[in-house]
Amino acid sequence: MSEQALLSRMLAQVAEVPRLRVLGRVTRVVGQVMETTALPVAVGEVCRVVSGDRAELAIVAGFHERGVHLLPLGELQGIQPGAQVTPMGRPLYLDVGEGLIGRVLDGMGRPLDGRGPIGATVRRELSAEPPNPLSRARVTEPLATGVRAIDGLVSLGRGQRIGIMAGSGVGKSVLLGMIARGASADVNVIALLGERGREVREFVERDLGPDGLARSVVIVATSDQSAVVRATGALVATTIAEFFRGRGLDVLLMMDSITRVAMAWREIGLSVGEPPTTKGYPPSVFALLPRLLERAGNDAVGSITGLYTVLVEGDDFNEPVADAARSILDGHIVLSRRLSASKHFPAIDVMESVSRVRDAVTSTRHIESANTLLRLEAAYRSHEDLISVGAYQPGADRRVDAAVALRPELLRLLQQQAEDRSTFDQALAAVEDLAARAHQLEYGGAA
Repeated sequence: MSEQALLSRMLAQVAEVPRLRVLGRVTRVVGQVMETTALPVAVGEVCRVVSGDRAELAIVAGFHERGVHLLPLGELQGIQPGAQVTPMGRPLYLDVGEGLIGRVLDGMGRPLDGRGPIGATVRRELSAEPPNPLSRARVTEPLATGVRAIDGLVSLGRGQRIGIMAGSGVGKSVLLGMIARGASADVNVIALLGERGREVREFVERDLGPDGLARSVVIVATSDQSAVVRATGALVATTIAEFFRGRGLDVLLMMDSITRVAMAWREIGLSVGEPPTTKGYPPSVFALLPRLLERAGNDAVGSITGLYTVLVEGDDFNEPVADAARSILDGHIVLSRRLSASKHFPAIDVMESVSRVRDAVTSTRHIESANTLLRLEAAYRSHEDLISVGAYQPGADRRVDAAVALRPELLRLLQQQAEDRSTFDQALAAVEDLAARAHQLEYGGAA
């Protein structure tokens, strides 16, 4: 072991030694919250709870005149009345380094893949301020995702933050895997938060694959883990992305899903006595959401492009978390259950999807071509019922005629197999070629 590695290990051990010898005692456990006697601690500080031969870490979530509310990072089972509580004198931190690439971590940032230590690391606190708005570089470069429907019609920019909004079971994880394999980013940071345990290995091995994992960091906090761990997983992923951005790299941060993070925040807020407001979400959820999402984006040296899946309940795209996320993010990609049911994959509804930076990162010709195809799709949908029953009369509307004639080719452009890779230039060429043919059919001349 090198001297630097030995020194880092010793410093880590020293940091674990409690700095305050003021001890408290557990007086009450209600739900997922431990109440203790009064202690000189701050919100967000870590405490060690020792009960018999068990030792658990917990975070200070709040306090009142009689004592302190603690949220355990592990299980409460085995915690006894009077268990000893020792403040650690520090907030939660994470050890980050270049060795994280290709690794799978748990919600606290610890290796989960059995491949040993991370290697040389630096210590970062999980809570950090978003970049100064005036120090953020503007979003001016396109980000290739490898998905034709996105690159061609809903083009993303490097440093953009966008939501992938869908109900359950319409292909969010598959789409994330396609983007992770095909995106033009230096590092992928992928957070699977609140997922079923069965789906984690499927995503890593099937959707992401060896090539995708080789340039990714995967953070996993499954649905059976505590709300604190699920919520902390979002901070761990963001902190890792910030580390690589600070190295001047272009990072793709994918979080699946921000809705389950909000649910974890709701569980925490209600546990410590916050009043429920909109659909049971306490006010703190809508205060924490922008603080998390604003940490992504460009800074002076690197970029974090954020893709956050938003699980809409009952396919209601106006439910509180979806509505709040949509107002903060720089656009949204909508996955349609109707398209998924018709085996149209990826099930991206290009008419409902919006990239607020598309016009800033693409050429004028690209914008005009994409808008031509969107108008074509709108014309087809407005007459779809008539077309499907054979009641539409050809010649009644030249744009609809063009939409019907080019329908098979437009669908081939928008549909893509999970293993099919497409470059940005290929998507752009296909969009421009189809738009030129649509213009010729509609107006009878060259575009």
